[in-house]
Amino acid sequence: MNPASDAMFDGEIFDKIRQQFDSAPYPSVPLERSPKDNIDLLYRHDLRTAYYTRDRQVVSTAGKTILDAGCGSGYNALVLAVANPDAEIVGVDLSETSVKMARDRLQYHGYTNATFHTLSIDDLPSLGLQFDYINCDEVLYLFPDIAQALRTLKAVLKPTGIIRSNLHSSVQRVTYFRAQEVFRLLGLLEGNPGELEMGIVSETFEALEDWVSVKQKTWTNVEERRKNNTDDVEFLLMNYLFQGDKGYTIDDMFAALEAAELEWIDMVNGPQWSLVDLFKNAENLPAFWAMGLPDAPIALQLRLKELLHPMHRLLDFWCGAPQGDRAIALPSEWSEAQWRNARVHLHPQLKTPQVYQALFRAIENHDAFAISQFIPSTQAKDVIFLKNPMSSCLLPLWDGPQTVQALIDRWLHIHPCNIITLEPTSAEQAFLEVTSMVTGLEARLYMLLEPS
Repeated sequence: MNPASDAMFDGEIFDKIRQQFDSAPYPSVPLERSPKDNIDLLYRHDLRTAYYTRDRQVVSTAGKTILDAGCGSGYNALVLAVANPDAEIVGVDLSETSVKMARDRLQYHGYTNATFHTLSIDDLPSLGLQFDYINCDEVLYLFPDIAQALRTLKAVLKPTGIIRSNLHSSVQRVTYFRAQEVFRLLGLLEGNPGELEMGIVSETFEALEDWVSVKQKTWTNVEERRKNNTDDVEFLLMNYLFQGDKGYTIDDMFAALEAAELEWIDMVNGPQWSLVDLFKNAENLPAFWAMGLPDAPIALQLRLKELLHPMHRLLDFWCGAPQGDRAIALPSEWSEAQWRNARVHLHPQLKTPQVYQALFRAIENHDAFAISQFIPSTQAKDVIFLKNPMSSCLLPLWDGPQTVQALIDRWLHIHPCNIITLEPTSAEQAFLEVTSMVTGLEARLYMLLEPS
C-alpha cells in the first residue's frame, strides 16, 4: 500500500512513507484468512460490477489483466483473484517486505496466476503490460499531485479499461486530521513512528477527558475495537501517525479527473451516495429542492451529500478514458420484445450456496427475502426485500442465465391466479410484475441484463 514513485514526492516524506510500510505492512490481515465468504467485498472488487455500471454489458473475467497498484501485504490482490476467476493479477509496491508478503499470500491460497514486483508506478511501462482493470486502493491520497498519479495509471490502462481508486475525505475525516496535526506538532512524525510514539498516542487519549472533541470523535470506540481484536498497531499508525496522509473533497476528485483526462464512471458504493435518500419523503421534497435536484449535475449532488452527511471515510470511485458518445439502450427504453428475450444473470458474487440457502429458507418459511443483506447499505431505507413467492423466480438463476420470458412462465406457474378474486393471472400482468422485479434488482446490480 505504498505510493508510486519518489519522482512524485519530496524525498524526505517519500522515505518516511516507505519506512512506515516496510516496518508495518498494510493491511495486517493474517496470511490464512480468505475473503471467499465476504460477498460485499468481492462484489466491489469484481471488475464485472464496474464494467456493467459503465457499459450495461455482461463481460467475462477470464483472460483479463488486473493491476493492484500499491498492493501492500497482498490482501486486496487476493480479493481480486477470488472475485475475478481466471484473470491475471499483477501487484506492484515499493515496499520489498510487503511484496514478499503478497507473493506468499497468493501462493498460500493456491493462486498461480499472480505476479508481484517491487516497483514504482512510474516504472510500470517497463512491465510491457496494458491492464483491463487497475485497483489503486488506499494509495492515491498519499500523492502530492493526484492528477499526475492518475495520468501515470492511465498510461498503462487499455482504452476500454477501468480504474478503481479512492481518496480520504477531508470532510468525514476532519477530526483525524486534527489529531494528526496534534501529534505532528509534538514531533511524533519526524521519523518512522514506532512503539514509543504509539504509546504516547494511547497515553494521551486515555488521559484526556471523555468530552474532549478529538477523543469523542476518534477514540471512544477503542474498547469495542479491542473487544473485536482489531490490530491496535494498524489503527494507531493509519489514523494518528500516518505519514503523508491528506484529505480531499468531491470537487478535488472531479478536478483531478479532468486534469488527467479521465471520465468519472460512478462511486463504487453508488447507492449510498443518493442525495434524495437524506430526505424523509423523496416524493415530497421541499419545493426548491424538487425544482432543482433532478437537473443538478452529479458532481453537485455528490458534493451536497458529502457536506450534509459525510458518512464515507473514502471517496471511492471508478474512472476510465472517455468512451465518446455511445448509444446504450437502458432497460427502461426497451420494447416488450426486447424485454422478453433479454437474458437475466444473477450477479456472480451473489451466485453462492450461502445466498441460495438463505433464499430457499425464506421461500420455505413464506418470508420476504432480504437480498441486500449480502451487499449491505448503511442506509436503513435501502434494505431491499423480495416478496414471497416472487423471490422463487430467482432459483433458476443458479443454473445459469434465464430469459425474462422464462421467468414470466415460471411466475405464471407459481402464481396462476389472484388469491383474492381467484381470477387467472394474465400474461400481461405477469410480464409487468416480473419486469418490475428485474428492473429494481438491475438498478442495484443484483441482476445483470444481457439484451437479446
